[in-house]
Amino acid sequence: MCSPEEAALLRLEEVFLATLARINSLVLQPLVTAAPEPSDPQGRECLRLLQQLHGSSQQLWEVMEESLHSLRERLCHPDSVGLESLLLLRRADHVLQVHVEYIESYTNCVVVQAFQKAAKRRSEYWRAQRKVLRQLLWGMSSEGSVGTALVQALRQPLTHHVQQYVLLLLSLSETIGEHHPSRELVVHTATLFGDLQSFMRQALDQAVATQALWHTLSSRPRDVLCTPARRLLQDSQDVPVTVTLLRAERVLLFDDALVLLQGSNFHTFDLKLVWVDPGQDGCTSHLLTPEEEFSFSSKDPQGQVVWQRKVTQAVCQALRGKKDFPVLGAGLEASEAPACRSAAYTFRAEGRLCEATYEGEWCRGRPHGKGTLKWPDGRNHVGNFCQGLEHGFGIRLVPRASEDKFDCYKCHWWEGSMNGYGICEYGTDKVYKGYFQAGLRHGFGVLESTPQAPQPCKYTGHWERGQRSGYGVEEDSDRGERYIGMWQADQRHGPGVMVTQAGICYQGTFQADKMVGPGVLLTEDDSLYEGTFTRDLTLVGKGKVTFPNGFTLEGSFGSEAGGGLHTQGILDTAALPPDPSCTRKRQLGLCAFPMESRWQGVYGPFRDFVRAGCPAELQEALLGFHVQSSKELRKSQEYLCCERSHSEDSACRMEDILEELLQHREPKALQQCLRKALSNWLHPLGKVLRTLMLTFQATYAGIGANKHLQGLAQEEVKQHAQELWAAYRGLLQVALQRKGQAPEEDEDAETRDLQVHGLVLPLVLPSFYSELFTLYLLLHEREDSLYSQGIAHLSLFPDTKLLEFLDVQKHLWPLKDLKLTTNQRCSLVRDKCFLSATECLQRIITTVDPREKLEVLERTYGEIEATVSRVLGQEHKLPMDDLLPLLIYVVSRARIQHLGAEIHLIRDLMEPIHIGGLYDFLLTALESCYEHIQKEDMRLHRLPSRWDSRVSW
Repeated sequence: MCSPEEAALLRLEEVFLATLARINSLVLQPLVTAAPEPSDPQGRECLRLLQQLHGSSQQLWEVMEESLHSLRERLCHPDSVGLESLLLLRRADHVLQVHVEYIESYTNCVVVQAFQKAAKRRSEYWRAQRKVLRQLLWGMSSEGSVGTALVQALRQPLTHHVQQYVLLLLSLSETIGEHHPSRELVVHTATLFGDLQSFMRQALDQAVATQALWHTLSSRPRDVLCTPARRLLQDSQDVPVTVTLLRAERVLLFDDALVLLQGSNFHTFDLKLVWVDPGQDGCTSHLLTPEEEFSFSSKDPQGQVVWQRKVTQAVCQALRGKKDFPVLGAGLEASEAPACRSAAYTFRAEGRLCEATYEGEWCRGRPHGKGTLKWPDGRNHVGNFCQGLEHGFGIRLVPRASEDKFDCYKCHWWEGSMNGYGICEYGTDKVYKGYFQAGLRHGFGVLESTPQAPQPCKYTGHWERGQRSGYGVEEDSDRGERYIGMWQADQRHGPGVMVTQAGICYQGTFQADKMVGPGVLLTEDDSLYEGTFTRDLTLVGKGKVTFPNGFTLEGSFGSEAGGGLHTQGILDTAALPPDPSCTRKRQLGLCAFPMESRWQGVYGPFRDFVRAGCPAELQEALLGFHVQSSKELRKSQEYLCCERSHSEDSACRMEDILEELLQHREPKALQQCLRKALSNWLHPLGKVLRTLMLTFQATYAGIGANKHLQGLAQEEVKQHAQELWAAYRGLLQVALQRKGQAPEEDEDAETRDLQVHGLVLPLVLPSFYSELFTLYLLLHEREDSLYSQGIAHLSLFPDTKLLEFLDVQKHLWPLKDLKLTTNQRCSLVRDKCFLSATECLQRIITTVDPREKLEVLERTYGEIEATVSRVLGQEHKLPMDDLLPLLIYVVSRARIQHLGAEIHLIRDLMEPIHIGGLYDFLLTALESCYEHIQKEDMRLHRLPSRWDSRVSW
C-alpha cells in the first residue's frame, strides 16, 4: 500500500510541474526571445544569463517530469514497484544538482538585475502581462514594479516547492518505520533537500546583498568588479575593520576576491593567493599576498573573529573552486586554508618579475614548488621554485633579440641563479654542458658548436665566472688545430701544447692568447725546432733545428709570404747520429701539466657530493641529470621536467648504491660491483667515468692523435683510475657512516697502487683504449713497420726451414705434427708446428687488460713447453737459449699486427707487483723476439751466428 505522503508528493510534483511549464511559457520564453537583440555589452550579457536560466529551467522540468512518472508507477503498482524505485530517492544527488544549477543561474540574473533590464527594454509588453504574473504569485502588490514581479515569479514557486519537499519527506521517513529497507534513502533525501533549503536561502540573500552593493560604488570599480558569479560575503560598512600598511576606506570580501577601496581607486586580491595569520592581540589579522603584506584590525575581538573566519572560509571555498554546500563554511573540509596551493598570478610591482605571470604551486605568498613563469618579452621558466626564487631543476627559454631563435637553459638553480650542472642550447648553434655558479659558467664544462654551424669549434675544460680559465682543450676545425693547456680570462695563458692536422706538435708559453718566449716544435719527420714561433708556428729570431739524422742548424730565422723559412747560422754535420728511438719518442706536456691537477673540475663536484654525505637533492646538481632521449625531450619544457631522473628516484637509488657497496667488499664481489657501477651512467661513479671519457676524446682523438702526446695520455689514464678508486673509497665511508659503523682506515701508498692497477685500471681502460692505443700505434709505427717486414719475410719459410733458420735444435722439432697429404713433402709444410701456442698468442689482441694479455703470454709459453715435452716424451723445462728461438717462431706464425704497440702498452700499464717477476720475464722475452724480428739479418735471410738476448732465466 502507498502512504498518504507519497500521494501528497505526487500532487506536489504535479502542481510544481504545471507551474514550471507556465513560467517557461509566460516568463522565460518572452525574456529570451526579446527582439531586437541588445546592441550594448551589458544587454547581451543579460540575455546570455536569461538564456542560461531558461536552459536550467528546462532541465529542472525534465527531471521533475521523470520523477513524477516514477511516482505514478509506484502508486499504480504498489505491490510490484518498491519505494526505492522513485527517482527522487534513487537519484537524489542528481535531482539536487539540477536544483542547485537552477538556483545559481537565477541568482546570477538577480546580481546584475537582468530581469529589471529585460523588463525595461519591453516595458509596454510586461505592463500588459502584470495580471498574468499576479496569477503566478501570491501576495504580490499591484504597485510593485514589473522587474520585482519577474524576480518573485521565478523564486517563489521553487522556494515553496523545496519547503514542501522537506516536510513531506520527513513525514514519510517517520511513517515507514525504522526497519523499512528504504528508510535510509528517504532520510538521506530529506537531509539533502533540507540542506538545499538552507543553501537556497543563503544564495538568495547573498545575491540580493551583492545586487544592492553595486549601487553604492562609483562607476569605475562597479564596472570592473560587477560580474554575475561574484557574491558579496562581508562589507566593512557592516562590520568595521581598519587596514594597516595599505590605505583603504572600505573593505569588501567577495567569494573570489578581497577588495580594498580608496575613493575611485581599488586594489583586488585573488583569494587563492591570500594567506591569513591571526594576530597575538586578538584584534588583528595579518594577510600575505604575492606582492603585499598588510593587517586587519578591529575595535573589538568579535568583529575581528567575523572577518578572520569569513576570509579563511572564503579562501578555502576559492581553492576548492566551487561554492560550499549547504552553506558557506559548513562543509566537511577543514576551516584552515592550506599553506601550499596552486594558482596563477601576474606580478605588477617593479623588479625582475614585473608583468611576469606565474602559474603553479605557492606557499605563503611566494612561488614554491613546481611552476611556470612567463614574461611578456617571451622568456619563460618551467621548474622548481623555493620562496619565490628559481631553485632546483628548471628550464628557461630566452628569445634572442635579432633572430627568431631561443636560448634554452636546462639547469639546476639556486636562489634564482643557475648553479650546478646544466645543459644550455644557444640560438647561436652552440651547446654548453657543464657546471654553473651564480648564473655563470663555472667549473668543468664543454662548449661545442653544432655540426651545421658555419664555424665549428669546441672547448672542453674549466671555467671561472663565465670565462675559460684553468686547464682546457680547444679544437679549431677551421685552422685544423687543437690547443691543450692553460687558460685565463677566456684566453690561452700559461703553458700549452698546440697540435695540427699536419702532425706538427708545439709546446711553449702563451700570454693573452699569444705565444711568448721560447718553445719546442716537433714535426712529422721527427725534426726538432727550438726557439720563438709565430701564430702560424713559423720559427723566427734565434733558434735551433735538429734534424732526424743528427745534423743541427743554429742561427737566426725569418720567413716571407710564400718564401719559406730563411736562416743565417751554422750547420753542424759532425754530431753523432742520435738514437732513433729516443728521437721518435719525444713527449710533450708531461712536466707542463701535472696530471693530478688537469681535470679537477670533474673530480671536484664529486668530492663535494661525498663530503656532504651524498644527499639526494645534490645528486643531479653536482653529477648531472640523465634523460632517455634528448631528441624527444626537447619537444617541451614540461616533458623534460617530468621525464628526467627525479630527485625522489635518486634518493632511492643512492640508498641502494651505498647498501650495495657495503655488501660487496670482498675482492671478487667488489670487482663485479665496480664493473656494474662504472658501466651504469646513472651511478655516480659511472657519471664521473663518462665525463672523463669526454675529456679524453676531446684531447686525444682526431687532431689530438699525435704520437708526442702518448705519455700525457698514459699518465692521464692512470690518474683517472686512481681518482675513481678514491671516489669509491669516499662512497664507502659515507655508507659506513650512515650505518653507524666505524670508517675504514686510510690506505698506504703501496696498498692503494695495488688496488688501482690490479682492480680499477682494468675496468676503466676499455673506456679510453681506442684513443690510447692509437697513440701507441703512432709512436711505434716505424718499429712496427720493420717488424712487419721481418714477419713478411719469415712467413715465406716452411716450418722446417724456419726452425732451421732460427737455429732451433732439431730434437725439439715437432715433426709428428706435420701431417702430409698425397704428393706433399715435409719440407714444404707451413703453419703446422707449435699450432696451439700460435693460436694462443693470437688471443693477445682480443683483450685490453694488460694482466689478461700477460696471462695469454704465460699460456703461450706453457703451450710451447707442453709441445716440447710431448716431442721429448718427458717433462722438459726450456732454457732461455732454447725458448727464445721457439718464441720467435710462434710470434712469426701468429702474425700479430702492431705488436710493438701492444708490448709497450702492457709494459706501461702492468701492475707494479709484477715488475721483476714471471710476467716481467715473459714480456722481456717477447720484447727480445720483437727486436730480433726487426733486425736486418732476419729480413736478408742470414742465419745469426748466436742469439744476443737481454733476457736471463
